[in-house]
Amino acid sequence: MSTSILKLLHRFLDRLDLKGSLLVTFPDQETRRYGDGTGDPVHIEIREWRTLWRIALAPDPAVPEAYMDGDLVFLEGDPITFLKIVYSGRTMAPGQEIHPVLPADKLRFVLRRVHQFNPVGRARANVQHHYDLSRSLYDLFLDEDRQYSCAYFENPNVSLEDAQIAKKRHIAGKLLLEPGMQVLDIGSGWGGLGLTLAQEHGAQVRGVTLSDEQFRLSRKRAKEAGLTDRVQFDLIDYREIDGQFDRIVSVGMFEHVGVNHYSEYFNKSRALLKDDGVMLMHTIGRTGPPSVTSAFIRKYIFPGGYIPALSEIMQPVERSGLHVTDVEVLTDHYAETLKNWRERFMARRDEAVALYDERFARMWEFYLAASEASFRYQDMVVFQVQLAKNKLSIPRTRDYITEFDHGGTAKRGGIRAAE
Repeated sequence: MSTSILKLLHRFLDRLDLKGSLLVTFPDQETRRYGDGTGDPVHIEIREWRTLWRIALAPDPAVPEAYMDGDLVFLEGDPITFLKIVYSGRTMAPGQEIHPVLPADKLRFVLRRVHQFNPVGRARANVQHHYDLSRSLYDLFLDEDRQYSCAYFENPNVSLEDAQIAKKRHIAGKLLLEPGMQVLDIGSGWGGLGLTLAQEHGAQVRGVTLSDEQFRLSRKRAKEAGLTDRVQFDLIDYREIDGQFDRIVSVGMFEHVGVNHYSEYFNKSRALLKDDGVMLMHTIGRTGPPSVTSAFIRKYIFPGGYIPALSEIMQPVERSGLHVTDVEVLTDHYAETLKNWRERFMARRDEAVALYDERFARMWEFYLAASEASFRYQDMVVFQVQLAKNKLSIPRTRDYITEFDHGGTAKRGGIRAAE
């Protein structure tokens, strides 16, 4: 049996045409080299035959689980350099591959609507699984404002703090804010964006989250900033909100909606927008066709989560009656964000072990590395989609966004207002 699995893995890895130098030591202590031999070598040891079988049958989640359990050990290199080599073997461009590729992926694709069924109660439990972890964990790697989404790196040399400030400014520009406007922040996180929109742009903000930890800290921050008259944070599902708003913003929340609920999400958003309202949705997406959620990510990190293809977003938008007025694709911005998070986390990794344990620290390390690699070497990007009830509510050209990014004021009014 061990001979059979070794032959199968040798054949598979040899055919990948890897760029780099990957050494694998197997349970019988044989070491094989794969790849073209370039770059710094990555050397892993797989200690158990059962682990090898699990990896052969379903590398996702078997590889990260083996690392978490200590059955896959890095003798040289680390998860991010390992994933760089592994992903180099994918030679087809997004859209040319057959998605999903492996039998396990095909089954997950069939079952994905079950995995992404997120009614109100289940959506709350899924959010709390990730966001109600210790605040101290997020302090290890996030910026002071606790922005847990893709930053906006106008150049690669800016700090994470400045890139997160630029992200908020970029979003505010696309919202075309005026003082006194009523803004709904769907998935308001720890409150940083809502507080910024109120403090720097004069908005009246209502932020909603399903995380107890985020809710408590957001309210505390609003009180400490003296903004409770302009910012209200609530522990509530967006589907339970009434009223109408001048602006809606949603950053890093759509990934938790689930493909079954896209029409529900956009129909509700349209109902919540005033007739001249504008919405900005910032979400992770894929440039390839619809696919499946990583089994590792679904099981350990974001249950119920899914990264949509652009085609999956546009169809329910069209049916909702909202107009798509702008789409921007942020390519490697999230890779740079995650690189910063990973490096900060690794610098304080001992504190993560003290908070939880070694297995958790390995899980989090692999999560950050795999996420960075997916944006740097695969088809993950970020979509910023601007939507409106009335397409004439938006200025004729995109100059207003650039001007706002460089310290100007967003131009109020669209084509109709200008004529």
